[in-house]
Order: sequence, then structure tokens, then C-alpha cells
Amino acid sequence: MREPNSFVRGSLLFRSIRLTIRKLNPSSSPVHLHFRHFGLTTKRTMAPRDPNTLANYGEWGTKHTTVNFKVNFEKQRLEGSVILELESLTNKESSEIVLDTNQLNISSVKLDSTESKWAVKDYVEPYGAPLHVSVPNGVAQGEVVKLNIALETTDRCVGLQWMTPAQTGNKKHPFCYSQCQAILARSIFPCQDTPDVKSTFTFNITSPLPVVASGVPVPSDQKGDGDKLFRFEQKVPIPSYLFALASGDLATARIGKRSVVATGPEAIEGAKWELEADMDRFLEVAEKLIFDYRWGEYNVLVLPPSFAYGGMENPIFTFATPTIISGDRQNVDVIAHELSHSWSGNLVGCASWEHFWLNEGWTTYLERRIGAAIHGEPQFDFSAIIGWKALEDSVSVLGADHEFTKLIINHKGVDPEDAFSTVPYEKGFHFLWYLERLVGREHFDKFIPHYFTTWAYKSLNSFEFRETFLDFFNGYGNAEIKEKVAQIPWEERFYTPGLPPKPTFNTAYVDSCLALAEKWKSDDYQPNLKDIESFSANQTLVFLQAVQDFPKPLSAERSHLLGTSYKISSSKNVELKSAYYAISLLAKDRQEFPGIVELLGSVGRMKFVKPLYRKLNELDRDLAVETFEKNENFYPSTTKGQIKKLLGLS
Repeated sequence: MREPNSFVRGSLLFRSIRLTIRKLNPSSSPVHLHFRHFGLTTKRTMAPRDPNTLANYGEWGTKHTTVNFKVNFEKQRLEGSVILELESLTNKESSEIVLDTNQLNISSVKLDSTESKWAVKDYVEPYGAPLHVSVPNGVAQGEVVKLNIALETTDRCVGLQWMTPAQTGNKKHPFCYSQCQAILARSIFPCQDTPDVKSTFTFNITSPLPVVASGVPVPSDQKGDGDKLFRFEQKVPIPSYLFALASGDLATARIGKRSVVATGPEAIEGAKWELEADMDRFLEVAEKLIFDYRWGEYNVLVLPPSFAYGGMENPIFTFATPTIISGDRQNVDVIAHELSHSWSGNLVGCASWEHFWLNEGWTTYLERRIGAAIHGEPQFDFSAIIGWKALEDSVSVLGADHEFTKLIINHKGVDPEDAFSTVPYEKGFHFLWYLERLVGREHFDKFIPHYFTTWAYKSLNSFEFRETFLDFFNGYGNAEIKEKVAQIPWEERFYTPGLPPKPTFNTAYVDSCLALAEKWKSDDYQPNLKDIESFSANQTLVFLQAVQDFPKPLSAERSHLLGTSYKISSSKNVELKSAYYAISLLAKDRQEFPGIVELLGSVGRMKFVKPLYRKLNELDRDLAVETFEKNENFYPSTTKGQIKKLLGLS
């Protein structure tokens, strides 16, 4: 499924073959050779381009993956096997298959039903230990072999989060869920763990509790007590990081014509109310902007509160943080974002994490177009203003010259989790918005479906995106636009660290928020709850962010007055609460420390916990470390690892 990298000599399918060779100097990056085509499927002939995998996926390509797992809550393990159907991409030139693994217990490997010679080689930090499987004499190009690997996960599996009944909402049953992005699928099953490889999936999951997965449910016998078999099929090829399953005490409720929400029985009514008003509208707007949804169902699983992200775009079932269930329908834009991933990232995805902006920049752009269609055009800029503040914060923390503030990041020897920040989301968004403004929205809107149609079911890098954009507008028949796109500084945009040029925003939804913040610069200002009565939650957030940016922080007394007067310190909206706590930490208001500690022990979402831990560590390191150690087992591996590094405990 990586056809954009291959070609057939003399083929009439070619519209263009471009060799882009960057002149080298001692500090430059390697030469890139970019071949592209449009048309029918051909075979890969290029070397792998993802530095974060140990798999030899330039020689073998996964076509289909079948997972047969039993969920063992008592041992906190997945037990069973995975069957990989791999196509030979060479003509008997490769005598072994190399797969990514990380801390797995592998008991046997069969090649086409026959015991095979295999070995797990030495661990390579931070990528795991490659599994080498012998394929004597190789296989002819195009032939498919089957690997049947018996395995179980271990207590060092970073792709699974196991929760005791006490850690769940109703405290009655255990819970398990996976989180495979970016390179954690290899800790669940051997695979070619790269976004540059896509395969179809079959899930056969046995569990005593209900199961959801990133596939369409297939009828199976689930009667009686004890273990039951849950089957799912994913017929759209997906990369390994989109493998997902969850099992626990789950109830479901319909929230749209093609959608249900699943969560704990105690929370199902609240989740249904929060999401049902917007789900169908989100889908309708997205389909009008791009093209028809290709995955059948779009469902949402609201996870227990330890989940590290706002949402994870697992196909069929988005995994979402419970922080979106705030009782005011003010945080459901997370769902618009994850839904947008059904096109950007899931259908068309980056070839490696070095080009992650292609996933998240596009998705952020589409999310804001959906928001503008539903809430009015100023909503687009309003959301972009909030995002710009987050981008400024990320660049400030990383440093304006840091490698991780570029659009294209050198990932050689890097754990992609270490590079995770707002940068690919917001800097990627701003690059696309710049392109939209350059050619005009009317014309850019014609490029959107062309791009997603051209690369559907495939992976690409930034250079292939560039060529797709240029090909489209050079052949568009508009001389003025052709002249404009010829002037785009691609290299500068791809490789310059720090903030991009700041655009002029439409501040229609922001002016009143900033006016209120301005009043708070005076120590004599007396607040009233009516100040924010007409504000949406996001407008209140903009106000709080403006206060965070005051050259001189509020005093502890004034900060506390803000939180109590506007009832933010008692709010159920974690977005607002965490923004207020950032102000109280800047103000050194120790009255709010208990509330901060409570929040850090009840939410695992990195967006909130990382900045709070960072500032708390500056003010009271002992309390920060004590809080982390108390809640370490509550956090998923992603959050745990990031906070350990932040606190200097790793």
C-alpha cells in the first residue's frame, strides 16, 4: 500500500518523475530521491524511508493482519497469536523477514504452517528488539507468505493500559485499552510498525467483558457467562498505530445515524447528551468539504480519565478523553478533530513521523473548517487564535531554534513521543492556511478532494505533498495562481524552526475577551459573574490565556478572586480549570495547590498534566514529585514517561 514510492520503467502511468537532490554539505540532511506516479498499483523498488522502524519493509509488505487474542485481566496480558500475510517485494532477494517487537513473549513462529528458524535480536534503544524470521531461498516477487506467531504481552507492554475496578467510573470491573501511536503497536504484536505500511485487519478477541476495536463488528456468539468471542473486520488498509481494542464494562447509546457512543454504564446518558447534537452535522459538513465517509460507522468510545490524549483517531471507534464530557457541549470540537482524521491520517497518512504535520496540520485545518460551517466563519479564526497561543507556548518551552519546532523533523535515533507537541498541529495548520490564502479558498477547496483522492489508502511525505500541490495548480488553467505557487518558499517552510509568520486574524469573537483581560491589569477592578455570562467556554479560555500572558502576573489574592468570582475553580470543564490553575501557579497562590494536586490525580491527558507539572515543579518540587509518585500507576505509559522526563526521574 505504498505505491507512491515505486515505478515501472517506461510506464505510461507516469505523469511525472522528479528527482529532488538537495546539495549536501557536512551538516546537511541526506539526499532525497522522490518518485511519484498516479494510477494503478505497482511494486515498491525504493528503500524504506521511516527511521523509526527496524522492519525491512522495503523487502516485504504486510497485506493482511489477523489478531487472535484472549484478554486476561487477572494476569494483565493479551494471549494468543498474530497471523501476518506478507508480500515479497523482491525476486527472491530477501531471505529473512524482520519485524518490530518490544518486550513481547514470543513462543513460536511458523512460516506457511511450518516451524521456522527465528530469533529476537538485541534491543535497539528506543525502538525495541527486531524479530528475524528466516525465509530460506527467498520468495518470488508478488508471492505472499503467512507468518503465524504465538505470543503474549508482558508487564512491560507500553501499548496497553490495564485498570483495576477502583480506577474505573463505577468501580465494578477492570478495564483495558490500547494506545499504539506512535511506535507502541510493536509492544502488542510483531509488526512492521511504521505509518508507511498499511494492511487490512481481522480481530478475534476473547474477553469476559464487552470489546470494541478499530474494525466493523461481525456477528458472533456472545451468549452466556464467561469468555465471549468478539469479531471485527477492517477492510480499509490501516497502519499498525491504528490497531486498537478496549474491553470493560461498556454500554452504548446512539448519537447519530451512523454513530454510537460507548462508555461506562454510569456515564452513558451524560456522554449521549454531550455528543448527539453535533455528530451528524460534523459528518455532513466533512463529507461536503472532502468526499463521502469511507469507513461505514463512526463511533466514539469515552475512556476512563487516565487517557493521555484528547482523542485517538482509531478507525470506526475514536477513543476519546472523558474531559470532553463537561456538561456544556463546549469541548466536542475534539470529536470534529478526530472525525477529520478519517480522511487525514487514516485514509491518507504520513509516511513517517518526520512528516507528522501532514496528519495533524491537515486535521486541524479540516476541524476548523467544520467549526466555521457550524458556528459561523469567525469561528475559524477564533479557534486559530487559541491554537496560535498554544503554538507560542510550545515554541517557548522547546526553544525557537529547536529541531522539534520544524515542520519536517529529523527523527533518526529519536523516540517520536519525545517530539510530540502542538507544533505539527498548529504550524502544519498555518502552512495549509497560508496555501489556502495564497490561491484563494474557492480554488483551494477544489484541491482538497483532489489531494485526498490521489493519496487515498496510501502514505506520503512532505515532498510528495509539494509535488501534488504544484501539479494540481500548474495544470489548473489559472496563470495568476500558477505564478503565485511558483514563489512558495517550500524549503524555508519545511525546515525553518520556531514560529511561522503570524497572520492577521479576524478578532470578532476575541475582542470582548481581551477587553475583559485588559480590565484585570488594574488592581482596582472588581469582577462580577456577569462579566463572562455571554462568553462561550472557549471565549473564557481566551480571556484566561490573555491573563496568563500578563507581563506582571496577578497577585495570589487577585488570582484567587478571579477563580472564585467566575466560579472557574469549581467548574467541571477541565479546559477552563487547567487554564485557571496556570494563572494561580504564576501567582504562586498556594490556596489552589490542593485543587491542582486533585486534578493531576484525576486526569491523564498530557495537554493538561504536562504544563501543570512543569510549573508545580518550579514552585514546589517535593509536592510535584510526591504527586507523581502517588499517581504513577494511574497514568498510561505515554504520560508516565513524559512526566518522568520532565521531573528528571527517568
